[in-house]
Amino acid sequence: MSLIDELEDLVGTEYGVSDWVTIEQSRVQQFADATEDHQWIHVDPERAAEGPFGGTIAHGYLTLSLLPRYAPTPEIAGVRMGINYGLDRVRFITPIPVGGRIRFRTTILEVTEFPGGAQLKLNVTVELEGAERPACVVQSLVRLYE
Repeated sequence: MSLIDELEDLVGTEYGVSDWVTIEQSRVQQFADATEDHQWIHVDPERAAEGPFGGTIAHGYLTLSLLPRYAPTPEIAGVRMGINYGLDRVRFITPIPVGGRIRFRTTILEVTEFPGGAQLKLNVTVELEGAERPACVVQSLVRLYE
């Protein structure tokens, strides 16, 4: 079975769900330092307690940066390398409070062949424990090379 055949069999299926990940203030601070985004809603717990979210929240882009680590993607024999190719659609729906727990749910939407490999379009839903709506919904593109 070819790479494309194996992946096409997965289209439309939920591929996997990650474990829950707690978003700690130290992680938010490290992200703020790395990106130089020190907005008070992320890094100032005292001021943020009086703000619109009742405490500090994770950066939206911090959530995105966790996709490669936590969003389940297929591990296929014969694939020598995978890369993040891009994002087609991103929506930050519910703020993630510091101390909140998130998990990543992946569905394979589409498989496209290109010379030397296959491109996957994945729908990744970032769930926030206890929330009615997801924290984030992303259409992510991943390229797998044979």
